[in-house]
Amino acid sequence: MLAVEASHHVLGEYQLHCQGAVELLFTENETNTQRLFGVPNSPRYVKDAFHEYVINGDRSAIQPDQTGTKAAALYQFQIPRGSAREIRLRLRKAPTNRSAAPFDRFDETIVLRRREADEFYDALAPACLSKEQRAIERQAFAGLLWNKQFYYYIVEEWLDGDPAQPPPPEIRKIGRNSDWRHLYNERVMSMPDNWEYPWYASWDLAFHCIPFALIDSRFAKRQLERVVREWYQHPNGDVPAYEWNFGDVNPPVLAWATWRVYKIEEKSTGKGDRPFLETIFHKLLLNFTWWVNRKDSGGRNIFQGGFLGLDNIGVFDRSASLPGGGHLEQSDATSWMGMFCLNLMGIALELARKNPVYENIAIKFFEHFLGIAAAMNNMGGDGIGLWDETDEFFYDMLHLPDARHFPLRVRSLVGLLPLIAVETIEPELLNAMPEFKKRLEWILTNKPELAGLISRWQEPGLGERRLIALTRGHRMKCLLRRMLEPNEFLSDYGIRSMSKYHQEHPYVLECHGPAYIVSYERAESQTGLFGGNSNWRGPIWFPINYLLIESLQKFHHYYGDDFKVECPTGSGSYATLREIANELSNRLIKLFLRDERGERPCLRASLGAFNATDADWCWFHEYFDGDNGAGLGASHQTGWTALVAKLIQQQGSFGTIEKHDAFSDL
Repeated sequence: MLAVEASHHVLGEYQLHCQGAVELLFTENETNTQRLFGVPNSPRYVKDAFHEYVINGDRSAIQPDQTGTKAAALYQFQIPRGSAREIRLRLRKAPTNRSAAPFDRFDETIVLRRREADEFYDALAPACLSKEQRAIERQAFAGLLWNKQFYYYIVEEWLDGDPAQPPPPEIRKIGRNSDWRHLYNERVMSMPDNWEYPWYASWDLAFHCIPFALIDSRFAKRQLERVVREWYQHPNGDVPAYEWNFGDVNPPVLAWATWRVYKIEEKSTGKGDRPFLETIFHKLLLNFTWWVNRKDSGGRNIFQGGFLGLDNIGVFDRSASLPGGGHLEQSDATSWMGMFCLNLMGIALELARKNPVYENIAIKFFEHFLGIAAAMNNMGGDGIGLWDETDEFFYDMLHLPDARHFPLRVRSLVGLLPLIAVETIEPELLNAMPEFKKRLEWILTNKPELAGLISRWQEPGLGERRLIALTRGHRMKCLLRRMLEPNEFLSDYGIRSMSKYHQEHPYVLECHGPAYIVSYERAESQTGLFGGNSNWRGPIWFPINYLLIESLQKFHHYYGDDFKVECPTGSGSYATLREIANELSNRLIKLFLRDERGERPCLRASLGAFNATDADWCWFHEYFDGDNGAGLGASHQTGWTALVAKLIQQQGSFGTIEKHDAFSDL
């Protein structure tokens, strides 16, 4: 039996036993300088040797004396269609008795590990879940754990090059990430997909941490802490986006994730981790200041931000210079900042329970939120707002150099995102914060025009709690009317990223050159913006759906069951906001459940790989077809799609994994 022996000065001696391997291959883990730079290799054997040997048959590429810093076991099989072959490996500390059989008790050990895994995942699932629901939740959690990976990228070393190798091209020193020299990545991180996207992205990471908090809250907290530590966060307050451009702008969701992880752990253990909350809060203050200074070009509380992770959702590339000049006032960027304000206000109020100093900071974010609400309705006092009274929808506003301005009438998630800027305040919290309450009521009394923009503050809702939101009752109903219309945003499997209205009525913009056209694209993108697998012009994306569901739950927390919305338009049926949130949750869960034909909708685009009716597993794709729910994009991106585990837990706890009557005719 073949085995690789390894020695490490700290870890000691190890053996990797490879049952049934044809051959062991060895080389050095060094760069092929001959291939990259035209410089002779030293040492002779380099890291791509296995490819050269296996694919090109070059025996001289591998180390003949079977030593090196990189090793592989070579297997050769012919596997008939529908069959499988098993490979057994064992990594172990080198035993004192070298004759000890490495695969003794192998089957018993595998059985034991399976039982331990079953016990771990069974303890996480609500008792009312079905076997299938438990299996989906388990696979979502397992995918998150699988996508943890050691990530090593020290930017300064990469920019300057390895002293032992030829110097990199000079252009590198002014190229990508050249202004992130401080960044020192040397930790295990949660990847979006360690097969296709083996790097972290800050806004993906924020969503990963929500389901992670259910299985390993310590890891979730450390991930959030890490990206705002001094060797990650930029000195100017910016947070690294992702590997190919750390300076790109992602939605500011880290404060939201921090608060949610804190509350999830508090609910689970009975005690919140205040040092964690306080530590990240101070770093988030720096990030908030960066947003205000860098992304509010006119100082009017209306934000730009660029593509903000939504890639090609706009008429053109929003992170590049606009055609003909000018600038774009973004509904989504401004909504994200409204949510950021409320997240920081909520964290400050929590910290103020023990330290009254934080009451003043909470007031600061409340006032800033009022400024954002005012600006969305009347930018700079010139009567221009992002809300369109005719369409009853929010749009981006394009400002041209000749002082013309007009809304970009694309009905997309950009117009629904104001719904996510919502928070409720409990009466006991207000009474426990006298300075905050006093200052808040002074503002709302002396500036009634601002109070009227955000909520009916003087009319306490259910349980005497108060509501702070960018969208009041009327505007919220207007947005929900479109969101819950099947011919617009509502799919059988969640909320589309763009209204289906644009399938028959594309939006056309003629501005300084060729016409720009935006239409509904339910599956893969037909535009070259950001690549074909980054499509926000129709498909269903989990992160935004999750935030919309959470926002509806908050609105219901204030309004209660007396506030109902007709859904769908013209059906004559009405549902509470909580019932709508439950229905949307169940539609997202339905992506992974077997339908009446025994198929899982998420597998419909993958039928060439296996029979969807036979598959007992799910793939947690990057996004999903806006009409039939088929999984699209990266196929192993458990990442933020693992949020389905949180929805299953939540719906199982509520006992609401079912269809509500108000939607029965869809």
